[in-house]
Amino acid sequence: MPVDLELAPKQKRPAGDPCCEPVAYPDVEREQATRLANVAKAIGDPVRLQLVDVLRKHAGKVCVCELVPLFDISQPTLSHHLKKLREAGIVDSERRGLWAYYYVNPEALEDLSRWLS
Repeated sequence: MPVDLELAPKQKRPAGDPCCEPVAYPDVEREQATRLANVAKAIGDPVRLQLVDVLRKHAGKVCVCELVPLFDISQPTLSHHLKKLREAGIVDSERRGLWAYYYVNPEALEDLSRWLS
């Protein structure tokens, strides 16, 4: 079955003119997009995602010494992952003597969840 298409010759548009109108505009402002991207980037690593999952499920604050046996990585590497999660605002920590206790900052995940839904 043949389809009739009317083709117009290609026309050069003046410099700076848009080629077409946008079909949609972003609802997320640049600042919010940057925050959401930082959160998404931080949990984009499998170990970090699992860390957030463990901390999210735990009722209180979790000592770093309890997290080390859960992963096949060294304590300094685990601390590096926790630092990245802290920098993104996903987790926070509290010092008690020599140990650091970690917990999830629910607001960081709520923003991402709200945007995704």
